[in-house]
Amino acid sequence: MTYKISFSRTALKFYFDMQPKQFKQMARALYELTQDPFPEDSRELKGYAGFYRKDAGEFRVVYGVEAECVLVDVIDKRNDDEVYKSFKRRR
Repeated sequence: MTYKISFSRTALKFYFDMQPKQFKQMARALYELTQDPFPEDSRELKGYAGFYRKDAGEFRVVYGVEAECVLVDVIDKRNDDEVYKSFKRRR
C-alpha cells in the first residue's frame, strides 16, 4: 500500500526553502514514508501518541499517520530541540 503525503503549511514552506542537497535527502525520506510510515529508524514521540519522528540527513521530520495519509507536521534541524518546541507550539 502506498500512503499519500500531506504537509502542514509551515512544514511545506520549510521543505521548499531547503537547499538542493537537503531537499533531495528530504524527498527521499518522505518517499520512504509513503512506502512504510513506520520504518525501523522512526520513533514514536513520548507524550504524543500517534506522532513519530524520522531523521533525514541533518533534518528531522515529525509526522502522524491517519488512514492512508502521512501528515508531515514539522521539519527542522535535528541537532537542536527547536523541532520539538515548534511541534509543541502547534499542539
